[in-house]
Amino acid sequence: MGLFDLKIINKYDCAGPRYTSYPTANRFDKFDNKEYAKQALISNENKRPLSIYCHIPFCNTVCYYCGCNKVVTKDKNKAKPYISRLFHEIDMQSLLFDSSRVVEQMHFGGGTPTFLSDDELSSISSKLQSQFNFSDNGEYSIEIDPRGVGEKTIKTLARAKFNRISLGVQDFNIDVQRAVNRVQSFEQTKQVINIARRNGFNSVSIDLIYGLPKQSVETFATTLDQVVNLKPDRISLFNYAHLPELFKPQRRINILELPSVDIKMAIFKYSVDYLLSSGYAYIGMDHFALPNDSLAIAQREGRLYRNFQGYSTHSECELVGLGLSSIGQIGKSFSQNEKSIEKYYQKIDSGEIPISKGYTINNDDEIRRAVIMELICHFELDFANIESQFEIVFSDYFKDSLSNLAEMKKDGLIELNDTNIKVKDKGRLLIRNICMTFDAYLSKDETNFSRTI
Repeated sequence: MGLFDLKIINKYDCAGPRYTSYPTANRFDKFDNKEYAKQALISNENKRPLSIYCHIPFCNTVCYYCGCNKVVTKDKNKAKPYISRLFHEIDMQSLLFDSSRVVEQMHFGGGTPTFLSDDELSSISSKLQSQFNFSDNGEYSIEIDPRGVGEKTIKTLARAKFNRISLGVQDFNIDVQRAVNRVQSFEQTKQVINIARRNGFNSVSIDLIYGLPKQSVETFATTLDQVVNLKPDRISLFNYAHLPELFKPQRRINILELPSVDIKMAIFKYSVDYLLSSGYAYIGMDHFALPNDSLAIAQREGRLYRNFQGYSTHSECELVGLGLSSIGQIGKSFSQNEKSIEKYYQKIDSGEIPISKGYTINNDDEIRRAVIMELICHFELDFANIESQFEIVFSDYFKDSLSNLAEMKKDGLIELNDTNIKVKDKGRLLIRNICMTFDAYLSKDETNFSRTI
């Protein structure tokens, strides 16, 4: 698969959305509990299954590269008032949804969910199961930090309904780890994965980051060897975006130790080639999966979806976001909870679902979202499907977008004719750029997104 064409990548590399939603989260505005309740009522009419995201913001140390919404503390007691409020939010949220609706997916993210004690994690899972109707065959995942996690915690998570784990590795090289303040050995990681597999976890995901300080092609090649040796079902290969003006921890990174643009691209190229040659399928953007993984199967069967957790196999689910800064997608709306823990507590204590902002999509948004979702998940788009779904003439409705795709066609990124778009191999790494041509909100000087490569 000829995914990597450096000349083309350099030509199109720019800032752009990751399209975990359309419109993107920077378009969210005023949105209150009344509108959220209205959207939940509308969504109950369809009785679509639910996906739950639960944000646990605590970390006991700060990783310098991190841009997540987190609370860094070594005081474990700080979690108690948060869990108390989270329980209240679960109570308020569950009342809005028809009790017959089945939860088919759940994900605990952070922060570091395993900052919590085993009992606390069990209590949150039990609370959710008491208020929502969980499927016996759902996908229930949690992000864990292998440092300090042993068999007792893994067994607790298995009993608490989790069956998938995601581990942040980023890089196994000790010099890189010290430069970003996250020292985590290969042995620790391997041990936790082995324990998880022995205890019935049927999927393991590993996150990697390229572009970190002190990385080179040679050092990252060693990390990739070690990761593939662990044979995770999924691998995410993220581009490090150095934005110290937005994320304070990144100010501790020595910019003189960051790899040059050329070295960074060389690391990326080597990584893509290596993962493909090691039997992983390229799902899209920064995601790779083994051919028998449910993501790869869903893509082959045309069922792949994308939401705020990335690529997903459950396109039919509506998303309930719980906890600090979490994002939900209910009915024809997106909503995001308060990002400040003080404001989150205040709204919960006043009996409000702690929503800070959101967005109710219009008809044009719906059409464009369907187009972007097809392209970013399946790398092709049949115009007739969009026309029949929304009663439009595709060539008229998207006249400007199709015109803007002409250069991409000339550069060999896509095949474009009167009936469809097919993304060619070397266009797959630039799928965000292709989707951007259909984005009605994107301005030419947009800079508040990560680079597309």
